[in-house]
Amino acid sequence: MDCIGHSSESGSGVCVAESVENGVFGGGGRFCKQASPPRSGGSRNTSPMGRAGSRNTSPSRQKVIKTKPRGLDEETLATFGKAVHADVQMEDNIWAMLPEDLLHEILARVPPFLIFRLRLVCKRWNLLLQDSSFLKFHSSVPSHGPKPCLLTFWKNTQIPQCSVFSLPLKTWYRIPFSFLPQWAFWLVGSSGGLVCFSGHDGLTFKTLVCNPLTQTWRALPSMHYNHQRQLILVVDRVDRSFKVIATSDIYGDKSLPTEVYDSKTDSWTVHQIMPAVNLCSSKMAYCDSRLYLETLSPLGLMMYRLDTGHWEHIPAKFPRSLLDGYLVAGTQKRLFLVGRIGLYSTLQSMRIWELDHTKITWVEISRMPPKYFRALLRLSAERFECFGQDNLICFTSWNQGKGLLYDVDKKIWSWIGGCALQSYNNQVCFYEPRFDASIY
Repeated sequence: MDCIGHSSESGSGVCVAESVENGVFGGGGRFCKQASPPRSGGSRNTSPMGRAGSRNTSPSRQKVIKTKPRGLDEETLATFGKAVHADVQMEDNIWAMLPEDLLHEILARVPPFLIFRLRLVCKRWNLLLQDSSFLKFHSSVPSHGPKPCLLTFWKNTQIPQCSVFSLPLKTWYRIPFSFLPQWAFWLVGSSGGLVCFSGHDGLTFKTLVCNPLTQTWRALPSMHYNHQRQLILVVDRVDRSFKVIATSDIYGDKSLPTEVYDSKTDSWTVHQIMPAVNLCSSKMAYCDSRLYLETLSPLGLMMYRLDTGHWEHIPAKFPRSLLDGYLVAGTQKRLFLVGRIGLYSTLQSMRIWELDHTKITWVEISRMPPKYFRALLRLSAERFECFGQDNLICFTSWNQGKGLLYDVDKKIWSWIGGCALQSYNNQVCFYEPRFDASIY
């Protein structure tokens, strides 16, 4: 009941709904006041018609019994009815007296990128926020579910810099990356909370895997054929392991076999050499335990099956007038192709296709609206990058420093606010923050 109290049949008890200040009780937080008996001898008209000037002809009112609202006494109303100011800070001794389990529950709901700041509060919090049991509990909180972010990496005077854009919070966060060695230069990609880098340590090509949240990293052992390769990171959450797939040499040496690193054995395994093909892009996409590459000759796709270690050719012809295409992996078995249609002098549009695995054809599913296309790519020969995760596709322009996001499921285009993609040497990928992602 909105109004609580006893009144006579004549309706002399008046129910007044009052909202508590600052919305403590929201729209439903109301209590009742009883109309006090008139001080004069005459009866007082409290009905709307009486206030309009009509005479009250109701019988004499019965005695009104004043009651307190259920569950709300004067002390409670006085406490919660006070205005809450944003600049009022809690006393330090309140946090010090919190039980350990309650403190765990509170800190576990803090966004993961703010954990770095909270470690500076005191020694107790610093030890707690680095404890493995707490970090595992933090990752299990439903509010921190699989919500991808954008990770940008660049080096400024040999100092690694990293910013992460939280898509749910629409906020940029800076993550310290000084824990990485100096040779970590190329951002390979991210999967399951881990990030992979590669680079040259002198004349040796090296690869490492790290967790930016725990600030831990590990260099992988050298490959059997230690050349600079095209790499991709794959995390298996079921058995808590990861793999790194190394395909052909980036300079076009087709004689190198495919190698796969397994974290469970901490070693590289040599697999089949990729058949002699002409690749039209070094970009790879991994979905449903399969790795895909675009080829010009023969025209179509090269598919690597991780379970068998063999390559297969898929004769999926590209759409007509396709200028440049990027393969993007979606959820489950969905594979997308993103590219520009038209001539270099007269660009027409940016389109998205999905591979029909049954008919082995590309089916158009969306087109970038002209207003976004003109703002993202003002020049016909302007370069852009495209990558995806969980049916989200991100577009970045090197010259414009802009980021555009497309949700395949919701069919929504949106700009990335406060974009930190302003440098041409920025490397960007999707990233899922997880404290429980292990580098071993």
